[in-house]
Amino acid sequence: MTFSAATSRFLTSTRAQEFKNEKHAGQWWSTLKTYAFPVIGETPVDQVDRNHILQILEPIWQTKTETATRLRGRIENILAWATVSGYRAGDNPATWKGNLQQLLPTPSKISKTTHHGALALKDAAEWYRALSLRDSIAPVALQLLALTAARSGEIRGATWQEIDLSAGIWTIPADRMKMDREHRVPFGSAAMKLLKSLPRHSGTDLIFPGQSQKEMSDMTLSAVMKRMQESEKKAGRTGWVDARSGRAAVPHGLRSTFRDWVAERTEFPSDMAEIALAHNVGNAVVQAYRRGDMLEKRRAMMQAWEDFLLFNLQR
Repeated sequence: MTFSAATSRFLTSTRAQEFKNEKHAGQWWSTLKTYAFPVIGETPVDQVDRNHILQILEPIWQTKTETATRLRGRIENILAWATVSGYRAGDNPATWKGNLQQLLPTPSKISKTTHHGALALKDAAEWYRALSLRDSIAPVALQLLALTAARSGEIRGATWQEIDLSAGIWTIPADRMKMDREHRVPFGSAAMKLLKSLPRHSGTDLIFPGQSQKEMSDMTLSAVMKRMQESEKKAGRTGWVDARSGRAAVPHGLRSTFRDWVAERTEFPSDMAEIALAHNVGNAVVQAYRRGDMLEKRRAMMQAWEDFLLFNLQR
């Protein structure tokens, strides 16, 4: 069995049930096809050795470190599957500890974390006012993202079935969440008004459908902020930039803006903000015993956040 054939078998095996969605499986296939298949795609899995793995990883280990580390883990998984399925024997040449660890630099030592550009708190209300002047579907989706401090994928994949307008709650199922657990988002008045104003699109349950009534691409919301920044630059202004890094703000950075607002401008507990962002709170023991999600308390927080963002619209 060749490595490419093993990959196909692995991605259709019972292990495939662990993937969050088809996109997740597609990411596996894409990275392996791009980097691994040219080297070992037609190599029998029982002949894949450490030199093959280094030949795949070394060219991108220092320039595309995050991609390379994920690729290594994916190759390790496929070779492990091939071993227990009887197609190869011996040690796994793609393992890190006690193996590649001795031959490649530690990823954390060569890859510096680059934070997403966050909107400065002093600019938030003016930015939202400028956003509200754009009335196509993508800017409206970005408005809801800002009002709820949600992730881009959560907004782009949102369906009317997840929304309870009577209760003012958005329930995002576990299979659409990064942490693989259901997440409830309480709406403030502005989010409710926005949702009630939106049309229902025939042929799809998506709230913000893209082309052909399918989910928007992951670049759609980023493009809105990029165009907003370009408009500011053309007008001779600095625009919407991160106060620390000076980099242009991006959609994911709005979550950091929300977190900064909670910490610097309010008395809301930090745990409440972390729950709103769908982050883990506390250690494993605390998580095991925590059953509530502070929904109604978070509703008051999200209303205050809306009031902060809509300041220039409410005057």
